[in-house]
Amino acid sequence: MATAEATLDEAPKKRSKKPLVVGLALALVLGGVGFYATFSGLILGGGGHEPADHGPGPLTGVAFVPLPTIVVSLGPDSGSEHLRFTAQLEVVDTAQADVATLSPRILDVLNSYLRAIDSASIEDPQAMARLRAQMLRRIQVVTGEGRVRDLLITEFVLN
Repeated sequence: MATAEATLDEAPKKRSKKPLVVGLALALVLGGVGFYATFSGLILGGGGHEPADHGPGPLTGVAFVPLPTIVVSLGPDSGSEHLRFTAQLEVVDTAQADVATLSPRILDVLNSYLRAIDSASIEDPQAMARLRAQMLRRIQVVTGEGRVRDLLITEFVLN
């Protein structure tokens, strides 16, 4: 029997779960401290949230110059008889008076361009971006660099 008692004493002992619990608790505490330090801006320079009690600042540096409506007669091969075109120019606010002074020349350029293009280009709905880019480039040539930012088409009606 002595051999049976000796084998029972040599059985492996159960390992303690204390190091696992301590390690898990330490990981949670360090994770919380790291989150707080990052969120409050102590690490990596920020991330803290500021209250959103203020709206966007005032809109400065932009003005709009309306252009009179242009009516262009289309050719006999077109499905429509006329094109009615109205737009506004987005300009630098300091150049608003200069662009308004040049509006007769701008209308002449737009009128000439719209009469020169074929009716298939006008009637194609996917061609609007190309037409707009072409007209904007012509307007920028007339007004000079840095005055006109964009051409905003407010009416483009075929009837």
